[in-house]
Amino acid sequence: MLSHSRRLAIAAMILIPMAGSLSTQASAQSSEIPNWLRKHMGTGEGQIAPVVLTRARALYYEKLRQGEVSNPCYLAKDATRPSTVNGRPGRRFYVICEGNRTFRSVSSGYGNGRKLQKANFSNGRQCARNFSNAEGSKLTMGGNYVTAESRTSFKGYYSQSGQRKPFYRTFLLFDGEGETSNARERAIGGHPAVFLKWQCRLKNPRSPHADKDGYVPYGRLVNYTGGRSNGCTTWSPAESRDILELTEGNPTTLYIYPEGKDINAVAKAVQRGRSVSGAGLYWNAACLKTIGMPKFWPKRTLQPVINQWRQSLPKRPPLELPICN
Repeated sequence: MLSHSRRLAIAAMILIPMAGSLSTQASAQSSEIPNWLRKHMGTGEGQIAPVVLTRARALYYEKLRQGEVSNPCYLAKDATRPSTVNGRPGRRFYVICEGNRTFRSVSSGYGNGRKLQKANFSNGRQCARNFSNAEGSKLTMGGNYVTAESRTSFKGYYSQSGQRKPFYRTFLLFDGEGETSNARERAIGGHPAVFLKWQCRLKNPRSPHADKDGYVPYGRLVNYTGGRSNGCTTWSPAESRDILELTEGNPTTLYIYPEGKDINAVAKAVQRGRSVSGAGLYWNAACLKTIGMPKFWPKRTLQPVINQWRQSLPKRPPLELPICN
């Protein structure tokens, strides 16, 4: 449960009134980054890189002017940053509310990718090297998004403090544009970095989720906060509650860096032996050192590879879990 103070903080974010019309405020505020927010700009831990903030603000105020969003807060993510810093989850997701001058940086996961016979586009645990908008790639795609509706689904039962409890997970859908326009097709969105690893079928005929034979899935919860996902944006359970509450019924923008053009430009600079920052580009220095060179796998080239791999898979019977002892 959220603490009373945190609920008040979130409520303040949502209820801060906007001075004047949306279009007037957007025009007045979008031109320059306010001084209080500039203090959070930078490449250090907990800071937001200038290019990420600039693009996130531009997207937000554009959608504000167009009337597509009215949320006083907007979101951003820097997928070039590391998963852990000094043994703690690295902060690469940002919640920015300019109306009441709040800036929060939290941990977030990125897509793990796949390692296929014809193409290896998998990512390590610490830094993301590969990015794509191909369906089934399980990779992060940078660009413009707007949060949409959320859906909560039952995943199974687990044990906590000697009691068996149902586990539900809420999924916040994203709508994209341009390179991210297939976000729904890819089932890309945001959710808590927790999943239920099924172990067996539990006899529980009274459960509303029981199958025709009276069984429900049972397993253990796995928390992968700050780690890798299947392409979605993930947050810790606590941060998820705040973000989902902030966006419930009140869409806002999300900008994820890097886009395809950024990846290609950085890769070209590295190939030519040029300094990335000297070329006017940005990538987290620690992660660039780790991955060597990033790679963008556009849908037009990677999708056929994934489709061919899927077609080559042998047909298998549906998974049937053993009955719990």
